[in-house]
Amino acid sequence: MVRRRTGALRRGRRLTVQGWFYLLLAAMTLLVVVGSVIGASLLGRTADVSDRLLRRVQPAQTEAYRLQAALANQESGIGGYAIAADRQFLVPYTQGKRDEASSAARLREFIGDRPALLADLEAIETQAAHWRRGYAEPLAASVTPGRPKPLDQQKADQGKKEFDRLRALWAKQNTDLAKAVEEGRSHLAHERKVRNWVLAGMVVVFLLAGLASAVLVRILVTRPLEALGTASRRVSGGDFSHVITSGGPADLTAVANAVEGMRWHIVAELEASREQQQELTRQAADLDEQAVELRRSNAELEQFAYVASHDLQEPLRKIASFCQLLEKRYGDKLDDRGRQYIDFAVDGARRMQVLINDLLTFSRVGRVNDARVPVGLDQALDKALTNLGTAVEESDARVDRPEHLPEVVGDPTLLTMLWQNLVGNALKFRHPDRTPHVSITCGTDPDEPDSLLVSVTDNGIGIPEQFTEKVFIIFQRLHGRDAYGGTGIGLALCKKIVEQHGGKIWIDTAHTDGTRFCFTLPSLAESPEASGIGTEEKVLT
Repeated sequence: MVRRRTGALRRGRRLTVQGWFYLLLAAMTLLVVVGSVIGASLLGRTADVSDRLLRRVQPAQTEAYRLQAALANQESGIGGYAIAADRQFLVPYTQGKRDEASSAARLREFIGDRPALLADLEAIETQAAHWRRGYAEPLAASVTPGRPKPLDQQKADQGKKEFDRLRALWAKQNTDLAKAVEEGRSHLAHERKVRNWVLAGMVVVFLLAGLASAVLVRILVTRPLEALGTASRRVSGGDFSHVITSGGPADLTAVANAVEGMRWHIVAELEASREQQQELTRQAADLDEQAVELRRSNAELEQFAYVASHDLQEPLRKIASFCQLLEKRYGDKLDDRGRQYIDFAVDGARRMQVLINDLLTFSRVGRVNDARVPVGLDQALDKALTNLGTAVEESDARVDRPEHLPEVVGDPTLLTMLWQNLVGNALKFRHPDRTPHVSITCGTDPDEPDSLLVSVTDNGIGIPEQFTEKVFIIFQRLHGRDAYGGTGIGLALCKKIVEQHGGKIWIDTAHTDGTRFCFTLPSLAESPEASGIGTEEKVLT
């Protein structure tokens, strides 16, 4: 028996929560339907008994009294007519006969399904007909209207006996009808009592069914849910080794299995993350050691660069100075070839000094010059043009610039160097047949709304398209030193400065009448000028 119950419970637990809900709903629906049928049947039976009592038995009792009254009227009417010989005394007799027939017909309708009462009625009708045939009718025929005569006492006694038999039948009918009324009332009370008990029993059954449903839901649904919730909270509290067991209906079991799978996956990921954390900790320690070593190496390199630049420039200064002294003291003794050699030596020393200084400047970008402050591009451009003032005046150049330039976050010195190199290149590589004209524009980058797009356009000799990437490489030159001076570091320095500020720089190949450098810089978010750049220009010549 225990095994059977356990097997049934296991089979029941295979249902889902929705299945159990439908099962309980079906059981409750069945109880409601059965209870409704039983209640309707009981109410119908009670109504039938009540209708039979109120609409048939009790009205039959009343109609029996009317029937008996009609017979009594017949007796009094025929007796008065026999004594007075006056026809008006026949009216009660005649009306009594009609009332008798009417009451008998209605009474037969009321008690037609009750043989005992119907037998009483038939016996009364038979006796009444016998009384009329044997006494009333012959007596009425023997009376001459208007001539009263004494009654025959023997016939009168015989008629009275016949009517007394009729009265005995009335008494029996009244007794049977009273008994039928009492039985109907008793039956009605019994039906009502049965109805009340059955309805009360149905209420109890409904309550017990609800209680059983609640207990079943508690056992099969609520307890597994509480166990699953407790286990889940235990796991979420940090006890990842706690195994979540499954139980209850099929869908709750599936949920428990899924949560257990998730716990197992979390445990596996946690183990992996711990191993990864240990690896990251080890790597962080290695990176810290490497950072310390790199800082030490950078410091040594910085010191070496400073010492190397100082030590390299000192011999160069001496070479240039002594070559100049040599030319000054022995210049009249040297021929043209000797003086040319001295010029070559001095020029080489000076170019070496410039190259060393440019290399130092290039190496310091992002290391020494790395400020992050709001910088107005107007101020940086003003400083650059001040530094290029002599070149601008000598070339009679015209520089067109916006009335207002926005602010960016960066290093003021590096941004000044950026402007100075770009404008200086425009002045250096000018067209021999045109006056230098430099145009500077600034607006919002259409590809990146949070960035500024700045362009520097000149009408110089231009750069062929195949060399637009090469010019940004350090020491790359497109012209010989005899044609244009320089070390080949300027544009490489511009690229490094722009990239250090989070932008990019390129040459617009669509512009063919000279060169157009374009670069982007992140705009200052809180600067109102970053979103609206002035279109008016001022001309510097």
